[in-house]
Amino acid sequence: MPLKLGPAGVPLSCKGRTIVEGMDDITTLGLDAMEIQTVRSVQPKNFDQYWQAGILSWNSELEMNMHGPYYAELLGSRRQRNRTLTKMEASMQAGKIVNARHLVYHVGPYGEYDPGTEANEQVANIFAGVVDRVNQIWGDASEEEDYAAFPWVHEAKPSLVGIETSGRQDLWGTVEEVIEVCNHVEGTVPVLNMAHIHARGHGRMRTSEDYSELFDQVRKKFGGKKFYCHFAGIEHRMGNALHYTQIKKSDLKFEPFAEYLAEEGDWLDITIISDSPLLEHDAMYMLQHYDKARQRLLEIKARDERRMKLAVEAGMTPEELALLEKEVSESRDADKTEDAAEEPAEKPKPAAKKKPKPAAKKKTKAMMSFDDESDDDDPF
Repeated sequence: MPLKLGPAGVPLSCKGRTIVEGMDDITTLGLDAMEIQTVRSVQPKNFDQYWQAGILSWNSELEMNMHGPYYAELLGSRRQRNRTLTKMEASMQAGKIVNARHLVYHVGPYGEYDPGTEANEQVANIFAGVVDRVNQIWGDASEEEDYAAFPWVHEAKPSLVGIETSGRQDLWGTVEEVIEVCNHVEGTVPVLNMAHIHARGHGRMRTSEDYSELFDQVRKKFGGKKFYCHFAGIEHRMGNALHYTQIKKSDLKFEPFAEYLAEEGDWLDITIISDSPLLEHDAMYMLQHYDKARQRLLEIKARDERRMKLAVEAGMTPEELALLEKEVSESRDADKTEDAAEEPAEKPKPAAKKKPKPAAKKKTKAMMSFDDESDDDDPF
């Protein structure tokens, strides 16, 4: 199963604080993905770094991604929508330069729409235009000579447009809404933000079965095997996300997700980005737990294979061997119960007799001192 893990932004441990130096640190840590955060807008001063990052990404196996503006109003008034699309245009251009495999966007509040078909159709129309614009940016044949030093612009596939789930009740972006729009717009993929899904579902993601149910839902309704996810700890209340936290301090744990990926995730091609305040530290934490889950699974498989081998050597089927092991286990439990019943009850220990206190020793007279200064009539 292809699994890529990385932080959302330059690692905290990176001394240089530039994107390229951050990529070097990510590779050193054994991670293989990064998401550039534009937050509010794309800064022109960063474009030199973007070119260098694109070249490094093209020549290595490090997957680059870009997150568009956090604050979006695609369902707002025409002025609000155009303002958001202007910011998204800048991130599309930057995504082309940095060789981003995913461009991640929020939709924003419902605005004048009610949750339902009408709002979903409006979002689908907007993102159909976004996908068309991305394809125009990447496929302009007249610019081929201008970008000769940057071969991915014409050789790589255009960025996939990711639509992210939201973590508040007043924001468009339930899992069902995101899947419906992605089904209608080719070139889009659902971005499953586990912290948002957990918060909006009042603490929904708690066991490996919850993750199995979520991915089965997406696979049946959307199809495909390529997924892009965000993960972090989350503080939430009343079905609304408040803020991200480190994973260890949240009721959203990564261990069940790692267990699901190890046991049932062979069909997935998945990228997981750490949104945690600890960035690369929690990305490493997730990688370690995934490795542990895989190791436990390998140990279970090795034990089952050993049992199969023993069954063949004994001329038994695996079912017969399992039945025999069950009978032996029950027999041992019964023997232990009988032994416990035959043991006599422990006699109460007699109360310890109090030892008589030794008689107090009589005080002896103090020895005569020949240095008694009070004897003034000493003739000697």
